[in-house]
Amino acid sequence: MSVETKACVRRGFSRARDAAEAAEQLYNSIYHPESALAVFFCSTDYDLHALERQLNERFIGVPLIGCTSASEITPAGYMTGSIVGFSLAKPDFVSVSASIQSLRNFSIADGHDIVRNLRLELDQSSEGMPTDNAFAFLMIDGLCTCEEMVLSAIASALGDIPMFGGAGGGLTFQRSYVFQNGHFQSDAAVLVLVRTRLPFKLFTNDHFISSGTKMVVTEADPVSRIVSEINAEPAGREYARLVGLEVDELSPMIFATHPVVVKVGGRYYTRAIQKVNEDESLTFFCAIDKGIVLTVANGTDLLENTRALFDQIYSEIGLPQLVIGCDCVLRALELEEKRLTEAVGRLFARNNVIGFGTFGEQYQAMHVNHTFTGAAIGFGARFGSI
Repeated sequence: MSVETKACVRRGFSRARDAAEAAEQLYNSIYHPESALAVFFCSTDYDLHALERQLNERFIGVPLIGCTSASEITPAGYMTGSIVGFSLAKPDFVSVSASIQSLRNFSIADGHDIVRNLRLELDQSSEGMPTDNAFAFLMIDGLCTCEEMVLSAIASALGDIPMFGGAGGGLTFQRSYVFQNGHFQSDAAVLVLVRTRLPFKLFTNDHFISSGTKMVVTEADPVSRIVSEINAEPAGREYARLVGLEVDELSPMIFATHPVVVKVGGRYYTRAIQKVNEDESLTFFCAIDKGIVLTVANGTDLLENTRALFDQIYSEIGLPQLVIGCDCVLRALELEEKRLTEAVGRLFARNNVIGFGTFGEQYQAMHVNHTFTGAAIGFGARFGSI
């Protein structure tokens, strides 16, 4: 299914289950002969080998990247089992990208080398464009458990270039791939630098506020993201007690609606729990270290919170012609529980959001959870005020 847009941005999606049909519909909707970049997000329900082959046959000569998704945000709202994408074309955009392999062996020096080479390539490719109007986008294997290290290395090298991103995967938390150089790959990431003539705004947004219920992590393994003790008690049991439940009542929906937050630099950031383990330890979506003070968070109105975000975007860049959205999978669970999926999906569609369900989001140098994070790109002055 195709969606026509103005200027050098094209958006589209397909809900076809056949890989060839899905690839064809996506290609017809987002292909641009002057594409600087084409991006897609797809369900792990597809036969990825077949989809890889079909995409390669169509997007010849187009810089195509992508990743798997826990759900998709399309021009028709939220979907699952689909493929969605967008393209950015010249002369409004110039883009360069690099594939990052073997994430578990990634070093700070690797990050600096990749960013240095990309910045040089971007400068050589964008003569005549404003040098101070660029952003970075990172897609990463959502099961690699090393996002913090990769993010820190890249962010420190980017300097004044702002960054956002997301960790992709499927709802079973067993498959996660990025697509670069014509192949789906695990233990990998894709870093993109985009320079544009158009106004843009990077954002991260959640709908939780800190409560007075605090807890101290007294035993944890940050590498595996497992917290085994909270307040010197089994982590799952103590967390359940603090939210007024028994440990056997814990579920993904409870974790979605009762996350915890940590204060960093005067601001609270959400830290989402993935699951409770048989030994009553808790597995998180991000690294949690011993000694960290966590606070149980209380949710506010998710729909109104998201509307307020778009109001802020309008005030800064006008109506966006594209919002690249990284939407935590736990938000989707909460929306379903509260029967808000269609309402938020319509809001996203009105604001031209193309995005994917994530296992975690990246904003600047922070790995965050339970957020809607992304980049909004405006129409620019040549289209008049919106």
